[in-house]
Amino acid sequence: MQGSNKGTDNPNGGTLNGKGLRIGIVQARFNADITDALASACLSELEALGVAASDIHHLQVPGALEVPVALQALAERGGYHALIALGCIIRGETYHFELVANESGASVSRVALDYRLPIANAILTTENLEQAIARQTDKGRDAAQVAVEMAQLLATLS
Repeated sequence: MQGSNKGTDNPNGGTLNGKGLRIGIVQARFNADITDALASACLSELEALGVAASDIHHLQVPGALEVPVALQALAERGGYHALIALGCIIRGETYHFELVANESGASVSRVALDYRLPIANAILTTENLEQAIARQTDKGRDAAQVAVEMAQLLATLS
């Protein structure tokens, strides 16, 4: 929600520092203009947080329904501190929007829980293209910050 109160910056550990973290990103190609902008903002923020480009594995899949299986493959491969899901689902005239939004969201959460691996879910679900454009940069940055923060937090709980 735009204008929502996200709370204080990383109350669990101070400054976000991605140095030494390995991050996997799965980006849906469907609605590529939006998902490319999400990925660009996410990658820029990861770099700003200190994640080395060589420690980022960025791959693309056809759409939001394919994102979870690629996340699962990365989780099974191992070696990642966090994963990021990027996609964009825009409501159409049929029930397909609900199906894709619900199934992709639930499946991303299931992978995170099954593998005890933080996954920042930035699969946008919007009513129209204008809403997606308004969110693409902030949500891409947010996904990078969430991935780094959660990787740091889980490291303290191990």
